[in-house]
Amino acid sequence: MHTPTRKTAEPTVRRLSLYLRYLEAFEQAGRGTISSGELAQSGGTTSAQVRKDLSFFGSFGKRGLGYSTHELTVHIREILGLDRQWRLVIIGAGKIGSAVAGHRGFRDRGFEIVGIFDADPHRVGHALGGVTVSDVRHLETEVKRLRADMAVLAMPAESAPEVATRLAKAGVHAILDFSTAQLEVPSDVTVRSVNLALELEVLSFALVNR
Repeated sequence: MHTPTRKTAEPTVRRLSLYLRYLEAFEQAGRGTISSGELAQSGGTTSAQVRKDLSFFGSFGKRGLGYSTHELTVHIREILGLDRQWRLVIIGAGKIGSAVAGHRGFRDRGFEIVGIFDADPHRVGHALGGVTVSDVRHLETEVKRLRADMAVLAMPAESAPEVATRLAKAGVHAILDFSTAQLEVPSDVTVRSVNLALELEVLSFALVNR
């Protein structure tokens, strides 16, 4: 396992994810080696940045020969923690929760949806993506039983803070939040917020400033 000696910046992690997808496509196409320049194209960056990103985690490739596509794919999967299985629960079985549950690519990346919860009795008991929706009242007990590592909050903002606190107490240390609520969780819980309106505003800015 390759462990950085200092805190890794988020843009570096995002670029590693892009490199990985490009490497996987190259490997499927039968390409045995890849250059830093080709990886730079996938991440919208430079060859020097690629080499810097990778050197943060160790020594890869050989000067003049590039990188072994398969070996670098394995290394980056290890760096991103994708060489193991992560157990995921979804809180909220509405439109966003249903879309997340129906995503076919999660299992291939090592994310297994093991539980879905909702407060609406009309949704409890129904299946989403092969997983039966449970009552959110039993969240702590079920999350512990399922040994969940991560959670997705796909619920109204007013209910999200309380649920995030319950998840943290149940042992979940990573939360992907679609609610846009302000969550207060312990320092050992990582929260990533997805604000769709904010992303659209960024696109709007890009359009008017072309």
